[in-house]
Amino acid sequence: MLGQLAGPLVLLTLVDLLIAAAAGAVIGYLVARSRVLKAQAEAETHLQNARSEAERIIAQAESNAKSVELEAQQHKVKVIEEADAENLRRHKEIERLEERVQRRQETLDNKLEAVEARDRRLNQREARIGKRETDLSKLEEEHVAEMARIAGMSREDARQELLAAVEQETRQDMARRIREVEADVQAQADQRAREIITWVMERVASDHVSETTVASVPLPNDEMKGRIIGRQGRNIRAIENACGVDLVVDDTPEAVIISCFDPVRREVARLTLSRLVQDGRIQPGRIEKEVEKAREEVEKSIREAGEQAVIEAGLQGLHPEIIKLLGRLKYRTSYGQNQLSHAVEATHIASMLASELGANIQTAKMGALLHDIGKAVSHEVEGPHAQVGAEIAKRYGVPAEVVNIIASHHHEVDQLSVEAVIATTADAISGSRPGARREALETYVKRIKTLEDIGNSFTGVAQTYAIQAGREVRVIVKPEEVDDLAAMRLAREIAKKIEDGLEYPGQIKVLVIRETRATETAK
Repeated sequence: MLGQLAGPLVLLTLVDLLIAAAAGAVIGYLVARSRVLKAQAEAETHLQNARSEAERIIAQAESNAKSVELEAQQHKVKVIEEADAENLRRHKEIERLEERVQRRQETLDNKLEAVEARDRRLNQREARIGKRETDLSKLEEEHVAEMARIAGMSREDARQELLAAVEQETRQDMARRIREVEADVQAQADQRAREIITWVMERVASDHVSETTVASVPLPNDEMKGRIIGRQGRNIRAIENACGVDLVVDDTPEAVIISCFDPVRREVARLTLSRLVQDGRIQPGRIEKEVEKAREEVEKSIREAGEQAVIEAGLQGLHPEIIKLLGRLKYRTSYGQNQLSHAVEATHIASMLASELGANIQTAKMGALLHDIGKAVSHEVEGPHAQVGAEIAKRYGVPAEVVNIIASHHHEVDQLSVEAVIATTADAISGSRPGARREALETYVKRIKTLEDIGNSFTGVAQTYAIQAGREVRVIVKPEEVDDLAAMRLAREIAKKIEDGLEYPGQIKVLVIRETRATETAK
């Protein structure tokens, strides 16, 4: 039984082993295949990553290459632009140098032409002079012989007559030369001077002032005059003695006239009398107190006026006494023009002229401000106010060039600097501008008549007219007696006589007119 069963069991065991072996082989194959597939997948992943990394590296390399190329191009463009700019700068520099060389060449050519023209004129003039000397020698011989033959003159008499004729001709030559020189100078200077002076005058604006030689104090009624006079005239005498003025109480109704050559004393008297009239209590004791108060007020006003003028002119640092004297000009007038306003105005004009002409502005300003300082004490010190002012300025440490400006602004001494000329010009402009000054009617009429009489006093003058308020004198001469050259001499002689014999504000222009008219009537 057991034997019968052993065979199938063994067979069954073999089959199971075979199946197990086959299953093991299949499982091994599947495991091996799974590992192979996994290895392939990992390989493909690594390959894909490698490709991505390679593409990224390539893209980055391409980007870096483009950046380098762009930077290279930009650097190239910058280098080109810098080179172009440098070339342009050098080109402009070369053009500028060429222009300078060209201008210098033109200047040299013009100077050379001018020198050649001057040489030609000199040669022509020498030739004319030589010919004239020859002609004069011949004329002298002929003149001497003819005069000796006809008039029976001696040789010495004929010689004197000839010398007189030569002197007359020489005077004519001198007048002609003077006219040529004046024309040459005026051609160069007139236009520039006119522009500067006109520009300066346009920038100056000043109040018109009126001259007063007396002061007037209004009264409420004529009864007040009796109180001012006082018993037996004691009040009026007290006022006159305390102030140093003269009072006129009879001529003008309801007013008292104060007369005094010292403007400061006149102002003190005016303030004193005004307060006494306003208060009504007029007696010698009170008069003295009011006079003292008025003097203090006027002194304060003088100091303030001087300080204000110095500040306005921009010239701080002057001596206090100079400032005080400057303030006294507030009460001084000349032909109606306030002297302190005139000094400040002249300072501004001098400053502008000096800046235009390149002169020392501070010196010109100080000279113009102090040029009339002598008028503050001209009633106390003898001598011309220019010299008095120069001595005062020198005493208080004013610079020497400014002292010369003060002393020379009326040409009483020589002007040593261009600033002196500028200050004198500013003084003339301020004094002669329209509306700056005026004078009394009688004085004006007398001055006009004197101007016309001066012109008519010369030989060959037909008529003289003073026009433009006496600022111009037109002299009409007889053409048959006065030639063109003599007309020039006549203008100079009339101007010189006016300067020597007449006092006047500003400047006076002398115009000599010579004309010939021919008239005929058609019938």
